[in-house]
Amino acid sequence: MDDPQPPPDSAARRGRPPGTSRRTLELIALRLFSEQGFDETPIEQIAAEAGVSRRTFFRYFDSKASVLWGEFDSEVTVIRDALARVPDSVPMMDAIRQAVVAANHYRAADVPELRARMNLIGSVPALQSSAAVHYDDWERAVSEFVGARTGQPPWSLYPLVVGRSTLAACRAAYERWSARADSDLTVYLDAALTALACGFSAAGMAFPEERLDAAERPEAG
Repeated sequence: MDDPQPPPDSAARRGRPPGTSRRTLELIALRLFSEQGFDETPIEQIAAEAGVSRRTFFRYFDSKASVLWGEFDSEVTVIRDALARVPDSVPMMDAIRQAVVAANHYRAADVPELRARMNLIGSVPALQSSAAVHYDDWERAVSEFVGARTGQPPWSLYPLVVGRSTLAACRAAYERWSARADSDLTVYLDAALTALACGFSAAGMAFPEERLDAAERPEAG
């Protein structure tokens, strides 16, 4: 008697499905981390839900933690590449603002996903300890550009000040955007970096004043 034939779709479940991608693995991992915890979610489970092997997972990510930083690290690469191509005729702070804004593609609809990502990073000790490394890379991309523009080492005072203040302005923009979800992140980044470049003068503070929700508005008296 012939062996029974496997279901028609069984072959499609073996190996790497055509639709599997880095983004697919990222979304599955983020969902599992949020549902059952970062430490409680093994790489094997992420890979299994995506229909791939553990080895395939490591083709996309160096570690479980790197799943949450992949987009951020890609942003650093885009900023570096953009700054490397900017003409010398473009003022330094304008170049930085344009590169940062161009590297960010997040829309208001992306807020729930990014909130979940940042909640994990802020609550898991293993992820908290890795945050400084990624933020340092972002800051260094700016300070190295400033150092090249000014003829100074990137670790000297002026490049460091520009790199760190730029990162701080961008993190503030991200926090307000994440809290309000009323526009694209680029709107907030552009406004924050314009204000920074102008030394927070009146000319650089053209971003419309936010209407605070009742919960945010300070109580009188």
